[in-house]
Amino acid sequence: MSVVGEGPLSLLKSVSIAASQRDCPAYLVGGFVRDLLLGKETTDIDVGVGCDPQDIAGSVAIAVGGKSILLDSANRVFRVMVKNGERQWHLDFTHFSGSIEDDLARRDFTINAMAAELQQFVSSGVARIIDPFSGEKDLRAKIIRAVGRDAFQKDAARLLRALRLARELQFVIEPGTEDLIRQNCELVASVPGERVREELVRMLVFPGSADLLKYADGLGLLTRIISELERMKGVGQPKEHYWDVFEHSIETVAAVEFLLRDSSWKYGNDELLSVTPWSDELREHFDEEVAHGSTRRLLLKLGGLLHDLAKPATKTIDDTGRIRFLGHAKQGAAMAVTVMERLRFSNRETRLVENLVYHHLRPAQMTDGDLPTSRAIYRFFRDTEGAGIDVLFLALADFLATRGPSIDINEWKRHNQLISYILAEHQKQKSVILPVKLIDGHDLMDIFGLKPGRLIGELLNEVREAQVNGEVITKEEAIEFVRKHLGTRQCGAAC
Repeated sequence: MSVVGEGPLSLLKSVSIAASQRDCPAYLVGGFVRDLLLGKETTDIDVGVGCDPQDIAGSVAIAVGGKSILLDSANRVFRVMVKNGERQWHLDFTHFSGSIEDDLARRDFTINAMAAELQQFVSSGVARIIDPFSGEKDLRAKIIRAVGRDAFQKDAARLLRALRLARELQFVIEPGTEDLIRQNCELVASVPGERVREELVRMLVFPGSADLLKYADGLGLLTRIISELERMKGVGQPKEHYWDVFEHSIETVAAVEFLLRDSSWKYGNDELLSVTPWSDELREHFDEEVAHGSTRRLLLKLGGLLHDLAKPATKTIDDTGRIRFLGHAKQGAAMAVTVMERLRFSNRETRLVENLVYHHLRPAQMTDGDLPTSRAIYRFFRDTEGAGIDVLFLALADFLATRGPSIDINEWKRHNQLISYILAEHQKQKSVILPVKLIDGHDLMDIFGLKPGRLIGELLNEVREAQVNGEVITKEEAIEFVRKHLGTRQCGAAC
């Protein structure tokens, strides 16, 4: 018997009313009951109903002022999303036939195969647990155990959910269930992209996700959800690299977490971190949400995993034995887009990872020994489309994951001096440009008779670049600058 507070009760009363009006049996099931027993706050409520889940979800959505969506067409799972106070709640409705015990037998893991009758819970606030598979015992033992040997054949998304739950709850997957995952790992390729994305995001959000990726690979899952990674295994690199391409990519994820102060790294130490730029502003930058459930720090980890996707396809060895990967950043960016789209990431998430992969070599290419010019730094941040800071930290992580235990501290310090200088110069440029906008597109159209189009954007970019470099300071100077550039363009077209 477990007791909860008032948090979800108002929402569950609406569910109970909708179920009673339809004479529909309804039970709290799965993760909600598990978290209830763990004393863990949750905004995810799972409800099993003995009638049409779409009908119930639609009625509840109207009653609570939420939105009903089809979450899983194959298993007819409907989700109601509703804002209650400051919190966003998810109520997931699934259908069961027969008894509730029959339904629990079809569920994934013992800790999720428990239920409580909804009406009794709503009326008393106390859940009397139905537990035919000893889920409470496994909760106490901190074990993830499949309900049956066919659990993953019924729903292949459970293969990923097992890992995610183990990480979220700090549990272990018991050996028999690990064996079942290995035996059924190929089924994960059939899981819809949006479900893979949801599980992957929830795995990567936790510190230590590089170890989780290694674990997923050992169970045969990682290269089946991102098949492009398979070709990276065993691909050798130049002598300065400690690992092959695949291992290097995993270590890049670990290095990202180390640099973002999320977790330790086997080869990291305080001396390495002490020279790496960090501030509250940078922490806030990486905490920024890009799409529901994903932040910049999470997508930086994903970018680290994908940044060398094209190395196997672009590898060449010249007559002297030198290994090169010409064009791998550009080709890899296109491959990363394919992966992100297949996994149903949003356009904004996809574009950020694309920029990370495409530009990950650029910080090192901005200088040939001297510090980069103001113009080069301006163009870097312009071209990376808001991902400039993220690219700089990927470059640092890439450097660490190249050398591994063989890192030279003086070389590392020089690399960080470059990154720190670029960041500091970028801040100066923002202070110059942001407060003062010398001219805009309307000025160009009014003064020079230009029509809306690409040319106006190009001219404004040139003005901003000149402003950063101190070439124009006033509006009059900006107008004269544009006049000269237009003259040069017209001459070039006519000459």
